[in-house]
Amino acid sequence: MGSFIFLSESKANEIETHQDSFFENQRNTSGWRGGVKMSIAIVGMLDEREEALRIIKEQIEKRGHQVILIDVSIGTGAITPTLKPDVGSDELARLAGGTIEEIRKTLSKEREKATSIMAEGLTKKISDLYQSGQLQGILSIAGMTGTFLSITAMKALPFGVPKLLISSVAAMPAYANRLADYFGVRDITVMHSVVDTVGLNPLVRTLAVNGANAICGMAEGYEGVRKETKPAIAITEFGFVDKGAHYVRDLLEKDYSLVSFHATGLGDRAAKDLVSQGFFQAFIDLVPASFSEYLFGGNRASGPDRLDGARDAGIPYILAPCGFDMISCGPIDRKDKGDPLWVSRNLATRKLLVQDALRVQARTSIEEMEIIARSVAEKLNRYKEKGLVKVVIPRKGFSSLSGEGGALYDPVADQAFIDELKKILDPRIRIREVEAHINTPEFARAVVEALQESFAMQAKRPV
Repeated sequence: MGSFIFLSESKANEIETHQDSFFENQRNTSGWRGGVKMSIAIVGMLDEREEALRIIKEQIEKRGHQVILIDVSIGTGAITPTLKPDVGSDELARLAGGTIEEIRKTLSKEREKATSIMAEGLTKKISDLYQSGQLQGILSIAGMTGTFLSITAMKALPFGVPKLLISSVAAMPAYANRLADYFGVRDITVMHSVVDTVGLNPLVRTLAVNGANAICGMAEGYEGVRKETKPAIAITEFGFVDKGAHYVRDLLEKDYSLVSFHATGLGDRAAKDLVSQGFFQAFIDLVPASFSEYLFGGNRASGPDRLDGARDAGIPYILAPCGFDMISCGPIDRKDKGDPLWVSRNLATRKLLVQDALRVQARTSIEEMEIIARSVAEKLNRYKEKGLVKVVIPRKGFSSLSGEGGALYDPVADQAFIDELKKILDPRIRIREVEAHINTPEFARAVVEALQESFAMQAKRPV
């Protein structure tokens, strides 16, 4: 829905420095009412939620801050508002190349198109305000349509910028996957409203006042992402490589700042997103398995672009095959319900690890391991700087489940992955095989050595 606008690393750093200076200057004044006020955007539909928006505006202004009221009304409400916005829906429509009249005409037949236009305009406006240093926080109060409009814009703001959503739909199970595309990669704070926020009653008033005070507190206490003196490295991990990840961190933490991502799908999306934005100087991808889960429809799937983050950022990328040896297919009761994944992949006949009623891992077959290898090779072969890419393979087990004696032990399938990868992977991308299990210090040392090789290669490239 809508277009996402991301900032270049240099521009983001420039703006962050400006924002940090702004907040520090505020702290040095005689209270928040002295000096320049904080600027907080309030987003909502005036023709549906004027009462709540008015309370939020007044409460923020009582705290001594400036409000930028943004109206995203598209004609669904019955209120003729008296509250005047600082940015109207007509301006947002123009920013997206349309008009508010066109949006209202298409609303009944092409609602998705209409709301996408408004989301794009809102995203551009919020990004412009942030880039010019005029935005220190954003709050939205909304129903279904307003929620997706708002979080589209919030997603365009960098990590750390205060973002608060008061919504009656954020907890709806039917929209969990779609909402995860936003909440999974951005630090959006959600206040579930429990009740709808139209009209005015004691519950809505409480939500509005508390929400206003919350965003003020977040803006007043803002602390940007601290600039580390040590280079930052992203690393993926989950329970089946806990020891291996620990050994890697233990070897690197003295000289690097390591940020771990839980590789369960959402964490993978966040890792890819933040790596692409330039937060890290390298990416150690111990668990790239949300890519193979995407290929086969497993629970931890994160999408087709899962392996593209380091390519977009142009940084060293170290890939290990943890998780390629399994498909996450719980809960177990899917087994007897004609579930498409279980039926199409014939999972009931395979080696299974049933951790509990919800968590089930099925062993990937020889054919599937070959498919994974081909798909991974095709992705890595698209990297421009192939010398920065390394694949480190533990020959004695890709995870704690597939070593000798493990529930998913299948060395023939693991070897099929290795053989197929060697056939297709560009020879300029080094494959390093280690005669060790992934959860050993020996394998961790090989990962670190591969990283050091990539850093050395990076240092030699022309500036």
